[in-house]
Amino acid sequence: MRRPRLLRPSMVMLPNGFTLANLFFGVFAIVSSARGEFDRAVWWILVGGVADALDGRVARATGTGSRFGEELDSLVDAISFGLAPALLMYFAVLTKEGFDWIFVFLFAACAAMRLARFNVEQAGRAKTYFRGLPSPTAGVTLATYYWFSQTPLFTQTGIGDLNWHAMVRFMMAGLGFLMISNVPYRAWPTFSTKTFRGVVGLVVFVALGAGLFLLPKQFFFPVGMTYVIWGVLAAVVKGLLDRPGPFDGADAALSAAADYEDEIAADAEYEREEHRRRRRRRRGPRGGSGQAERASMEDTTE
Repeated sequence: MRRPRLLRPSMVMLPNGFTLANLFFGVFAIVSSARGEFDRAVWWILVGGVADALDGRVARATGTGSRFGEELDSLVDAISFGLAPALLMYFAVLTKEGFDWIFVFLFAACAAMRLARFNVEQAGRAKTYFRGLPSPTAGVTLATYYWFSQTPLFTQTGIGDLNWHAMVRFMMAGLGFLMISNVPYRAWPTFSTKTFRGVVGLVVFVALGAGLFLLPKQFFFPVGMTYVIWGVLAAVVKGLLDRPGPFDGADAALSAAADYEDEIAADAEYEREEHRRRRRRRRGPRGGSGQAERASMEDTTE
């Protein structure tokens, strides 16, 4: 019989290392925003997004995924894609003297709730759709708005004439609401040359990489907003056509699964109680016979 191959500790910690790198860059982005280095803060959020995209893939490739890694990833994402982009907008765009900090809280709270719901419903399972806007997408889209606002496409066209100072508040609230909504957003396809979805995923990855290096400031915010709006429009069209969405019946399935788990727990408790009763019954006669023997010996002695 072959002994199971044990993974080296360094291999087990590798995915968590990428997750902690995401946390490092998220904190660095917050510090850069507080220092007024807004352009650099956007870079750190993007680099954190790359680390976040790699940790899960590394865990699956090395077979080192764990519940601990899933929980750690969600806690880190709440900081890197919830708090960091919101504080970037607060320091760079919003008014510091008033109550604009409420939008920071709103965005960060929605990111945290969205990640908590993801852990309950979808973490560790193969998925083609996300329930609600993914927090990394919302965070990167919000952060790259600052980049886009510094480009000629924004400042030298009619786009820059809009009241973006007020629109940023609505954008933060809208992205936050979409994170905790039931709007389905298509998941990132896996990389492969054997399936159509795999080829699409590879092409999208290459296109994003090219945009990152060639036109990062003009590229990411429009692409992110396109993804955000496309999900909303697709959900509206499916609703008008009365087509079932990918999560129709999902709540019932989750409730049934919870009931099934409760039944299993109740059955297990019943079995444990029956086992304890049987053990008490087996001990009872022996204790009784011992007492009878001692009583007879006392009578004989007398």
